[in-house]
Amino acid sequence: MLKLSPILIAILYALGMYVLSAWRTNRQLDRQSTELADARLRELTRRMAAEVDLPDLRVHVFEIDPVNGLAAPDGRIFITRGFYNRYVAGEVSAEELATVIAHELGHVALGHTRRRMLDFSGQNAIRVALGGLLNRVIPGFGFWLAGLAASLLAARLSRQDEYEADAYASALLTKAGIGTAPQKSLFAKLERMTPGGFGTPAWLLSHPKTAERIAAIEAREARWRQLPQA
Repeated sequence: MLKLSPILIAILYALGMYVLSAWRTNRQLDRQSTELADARLRELTRRMAAEVDLPDLRVHVFEIDPVNGLAAPDGRIFITRGFYNRYVAGEVSAEELATVIAHELGHVALGHTRRRMLDFSGQNAIRVALGGLLNRVIPGFGFWLAGLAASLLAARLSRQDEYEADAYASALLTKAGIGTAPQKSLFAKLERMTPGGFGTPAWLLSHPKTAERIAAIEAREARWRQLPQA
């Protein structure tokens, strides 16, 4: 009879759970979303679509209250109703909301959703293997320490994805004539709109700190200004 190692079982289990989670997420998004129809935002998304050779850039509004944007496992882009309501109320400009769409498009274009599936399965394998080893040395605490190590690794990989999606968005926004100023101003607003996480060390957060994200954008702009003009 074929025997599977605990690590292989962990990987297969993680992949199965990821596929199930993605299926459930897509089902929920199908039930609770409508296509974005705002004329000003549609004009901005068409400009961005043209820069990446897409016939159109369809965005949907996910009917939940938290302020967020997301790229679905199947590649669709969503902003939440809570975020859209901030735009309607004048708290967020159309250009600032467009930066969220550009950021989520970056996650799709850079393959972050698919990569996270592999990362998740790998982290689960690390948790099982490291937990078994540490538990021999520190009984009762080994699996807890392994879980903490896997969580820190997941947070680090997630932060890297966010930086990459920020960079993609900056380039796209610049090419589309929107610029990076709305990207930076929105980051400052998001700290007020999404409380929580303050005082937590950056290495424990799944998203980089606001000041670090803005600094990365400005450093990138400085490098672009040094490039020879075409």
